[in-house]
Amino acid sequence: MKSDLNKSKWPLILDKNQQINLKNSHPLHALAQELIIRGFSRKTIQNYLSHNQKFLNFISKSAKEARTQDIKSYLLYLKSKNYSNTSLNSVISALKFYYQQILKRKLFFNIQRPKREKFLPVILSRAEIINIINSPLNIKHRLILSMLYGSGLRVSELVKIKISHLDILGKKLFVKNSKGHKDRHTLLSIHSIQLLNLYLAALPASQSYLFAGTNSKYHLSSRSVQKILIQSLIKNKINKKISCHSLRHAFATHLLDQGIDLRLIQKLLGHQNIKTTQHYTQVSNKFLNNIKSPLD
Repeated sequence: MKSDLNKSKWPLILDKNQQINLKNSHPLHALAQELIIRGFSRKTIQNYLSHNQKFLNFISKSAKEARTQDIKSYLLYLKSKNYSNTSLNSVISALKFYYQQILKRKLFFNIQRPKREKFLPVILSRAEIINIINSPLNIKHRLILSMLYGSGLRVSELVKIKISHLDILGKKLFVKNSKGHKDRHTLLSIHSIQLLNLYLAALPASQSYLFAGTNSKYHLSSRSVQKILIQSLIKNKINKKISCHSLRHAFATHLLDQGIDLRLIQKLLGHQNIKTTQHYTQVSNKFLNNIKSPLD
């Protein structure tokens, strides 16, 4: 068995136009093709292909030779490498899609999914967020952090914003083709608008993405945004476990603290299920402060 699972034998699966770079003879070509046809996101496609390739590397067999015990051995191996239950579930989903949907093999009858962990998100205070946003000297970086929090965006949504999606007069932002292939509108804060007015004035007329990468034809990468946040956290000596998504968590929680209806927050975040939004009631000061202990 191969222990180094990161040394996959496949190249970048998709190019910028969602075209498959795998040869027809590659064992995962059919999987890549089906995922694209069904409209899975680029990130999901890459993850599904990566998980399946690493599994094949581990068992040193072809997909047609794989057995249920091979899958269990692989999951056990990943568990020994401190994979979380959530990560294991992602692996199971990727393998199950390939072996059941594509190869029509019944290997998962005796494989149970581990229970997902339910960790509460770390919520930054307003003071911490203001310091994070104001730390960068670069207006573009301040605007990026401002919109992550002020509009409650996923980082994947932020980087794909086009200038045409902005409604500055209406203080609204159009989020196109977000998670689940859904469009929505969300807030555009006054603070972000002030930064936008300065930022947009310096952009070339030909630029379409609000945050372009080194090549102006394409948008900034999610990794670049994460680096901007990390630099700001270091500058402010914030040692909490924070990611770009933490600013979205704070957006939702602080709206709850203000007494905004949960259904409205659900629409702003683009959650399909209200239960996902309800998780924020567990960290909202409004809900905690309005409850008294029976001892009191």
